[in-house]
Amino acid sequence: MRKPQFENGQFYHIYNRGVEKRQVFLDKKDYMRCIHDFFEFNDTASAGRFSVKRLSEVEPRKVQKRRKMLVKIHCFCLMPNHYHLLLEQTQDGGIVQFMKKFGTGYTMYFNKKYDRVGPLFQGRFRAVLLDDDSYLMHLSRYIHLNPVELVEPHWKKNGVKNWNKTNKFLESYRWSSYLDYIGRKNYPSVIDTRFIYELMASDRKSPTTLYKRFVKEWMAQDVNIVGDLLLE
Repeated sequence: MRKPQFENGQFYHIYNRGVEKRQVFLDKKDYMRCIHDFFEFNDTASAGRFSVKRLSEVEPRKVQKRRKMLVKIHCFCLMPNHYHLLLEQTQDGGIVQFMKKFGTGYTMYFNKKYDRVGPLFQGRFRAVLLDDDSYLMHLSRYIHLNPVELVEPHWKKNGVKNWNKTNKFLESYRWSSYLDYIGRKNYPSVIDTRFIYELMASDRKSPTTLYKRFVKEWMAQDVNIVGDLLLE
């Protein structure tokens, strides 16, 4: 897939999976390290040097200096063998620089921890331009519903059959930005919810309530709306 010409202020679906579809997150510390990297590498300044042990155990640090962010991370989801990001570029070359720093940094961490060598991800990351607000909204919902695959493997084709079970699971799944969107601070230093909240503006209901309802309203045919934007 040819990458679009990344432009400041534009939105992109960024995604990739493990080489040979292998798992790239094997335990809680791996997920936490990845999210830490989303924060640490989202800066025009170079990241410092950190030990594998320390970075695998801590959450994203509090801001100690003013950062010049390369991108805004509007949504993300980590799955055992792949990830999804909804990014907005804020600096020239920001997405390429951010993804290069992340891909190199996380792969070095993973290879050292698990005593392996070679690429971890399936080639270079994939990217799709989101030039329509409705696509952006539907994609954010799809990204946040990705973990449903772990409890309802056929949800994309058949829809969500047991929403009570699904909702309980989503609200316990820490490795996405969904909790931040429904008003539970999970990784507020990493995620920027403002733009999508603005798209859901209402005088009568809070954006967290509206977004939670929007996710619940997913239907099986909705996958067709974002079909060209997905990792399949």
